[in-house]
Amino acid sequence: MIEYFFEDIDQIQIESTIKEWLIQLIKSEGFKVGQVNYIFCNDEYLLKVNRDFLNHDYYTDVITFDYVKGKTVSGDIFVSLPRISENAEQLGSSFVTELKRVLAHGILHLCGYKDKTTQEAAEMRNKEEFYLALI
Repeated sequence: MIEYFFEDIDQIQIESTIKEWLIQLIKSEGFKVGQVNYIFCNDEYLLKVNRDFLNHDYYTDVITFDYVKGKTVSGDIFVSLPRISENAEQLGSSFVTELKRVLAHGILHLCGYKDKTTQEAAEMRNKEEFYLALI
């Protein structure tokens, strides 16, 4: 099950087809859907999560907490909506496209993809592009 929550930010409307797209992404990667919670928030809320849980003192667009058990994907994915808006502007993309990219990015982390090295980041970006082309 995929659920959306909003913390310290106004709720936005998310296309109803996105949940099904994310479920298909999980299944395409060979996993089953467990409990995935997206927590949409502002920059300051996510910065606090980053400081408190990861000892990182910088802004980010997404933080994923992995609760995967075996082949069942579960986790909490925190997403900064203002950061997505800023990233979309910088990349010359739409807010909706960048939102979908970040939603997929969080799921891909839960499916085992990393992005710490240049090679890992390139593989992650390729996967994001692949799944974005399917929606």
